[in-house]
Amino acid sequence: MNRCVIFDLDGTLVDSPRGIVTTFAAVFAQLDLPTVDSPTIRGTIGLPLPSAFAKVLGVSEDDPLVARCVELYQPTFRKIVLPAATQLVFRGVFDGLQSLRDEGFLLAVATSKFIANAEALLTAAGLREEFAFVVGADQVSKPKPDPESGLLVLRRLGVAPQNAVMVGDTTHDIHMAHGAGMASIGVTYGVHNVDQLLSANPTWLVDSFAAVVAAAHECT
Repeated sequence: MNRCVIFDLDGTLVDSPRGIVTTFAAVFAQLDLPTVDSPTIRGTIGLPLPSAFAKVLGVSEDDPLVARCVELYQPTFRKIVLPAATQLVFRGVFDGLQSLRDEGFLLAVATSKFIANAEALLTAAGLREEFAFVVGADQVSKPKPDPESGLLVLRRLGVAPQNAVMVGDTTHDIHMAHGAGMASIGVTYGVHNVDQLLSANPTWLVDSFAAVVAAAHECT
């Protein structure tokens, strides 16, 4: 019986939200756009980039400005965040992932990042080799909170939904898990606060990566 743990990336494995806010600000500066406060930007983390920029700018996703922001975001993110990636990995992640692998779990990532950015961040952080499969927002027609990303992982790894659990720091992750028929573990150290996470009814709510590992055994 295959068992699988699927992880979100930003705010779950890597403390990249701060870098994301900085990257957004740098993109706006390059385009001579007004500055946007950090809470507004943080509130979009977990959404695909086009949706996030559209929400922050108050325009539709097909607005040409959104496409220009997305285009600038990727090289800017690589310049700002990737050099510090190893220092941004949350406490307990390296040991926790190794423990899960040693116990026979298949590990995957389902992220709202575009796949190129996700692969680059995981590689820079020294985490890429831990995962059997990574799916980005541009590899599905409907990213999180739609269940498509999770279902793709399950098909690729040959895992039944009842033998899988999704780990994430936002309600988008938990809703994706519910839609795919999986259990879910919400982590409180990321973007969404406890009340937000509880509103999505996660199977477990934990405050450390060590607790993620413990809950994964209970969920699968």
